[in-house]
Amino acid sequence: MPLTMAAAGVPNIIRKVGGRGETRKFLEKLGFVTGGTVTVVSAVGGNMIVMIKDSRVAIGQEMAGKILV
Repeated sequence: MPLTMAAAGVPNIIRKVGGRGETRKFLEKLGFVTGGTVTVVSAVGGNMIVMIKDSRVAIGQEMAGKILV
């Protein structure tokens, strides 16, 4: 399922990072790699704050939809 559907506070394993090459590389630099753990902290107005590698990252709904957990 896409990260946009994940429940807040529940750790999820990243299964796949989709998108074009540039988008995928950008997400990988932020720490979104296959096998990594991501937790949704909050989702407001289509934007999400997620915890990845002990850091909080804000991403838009479009980017979050490319991350499958």
